[in-house]
Amino acid sequence: MRTLFASILAAGCIMLSAAPVAPAGAASAAPDYSPPPGAYNPAVTQANIDRTICVRGWTKTVRPPYEYTEQLKREQIRARHLPGGVRVYQEDHFIPLELGGHPTDPHNLWPQPRDQAERKDRWELRLNHAVCSGRMSLADARRKIADPRLWQ
Repeated sequence: MRTLFASILAAGCIMLSAAPVAPAGAASAAPDYSPPPGAYNPAVTQANIDRTICVRGWTKTVRPPYEYTEQLKREQIRARHLPGGVRVYQEDHFIPLELGGHPTDPHNLWPQPRDQAERKDRWELRLNHAVCSGRMSLADARRKIADPRLWQ
């Protein structure tokens, strides 16, 4: 038994010693596709949804300027080591504006792959309709959209 264990251990050491070693100072960070923690807009509450997220066109009044989100997207792509460049990603609100997500807080914005963002957009609209029709609370909708398994 000891001989078998010693052979396995030796083979493992040989395999480890044959593994390539990155040069000193080389950046080998893996891409970080994880969503941000999210942040809520304090101006949106369950009590005022009829004057905020349920008003047609309301999100246009709070959406940050393109220049802001584009610059943030570039910074986040670099910091997260994401491949493919800016066109591959959409700077997306993790908690969407339609559900009272914070418009400018970097904790609520992230470079999301475009195909994933498009799927998530459909969920955002459905959840907004559920909240505005009274079928779901704002808190429940926010919990659902924060679960990536539903839209990935």
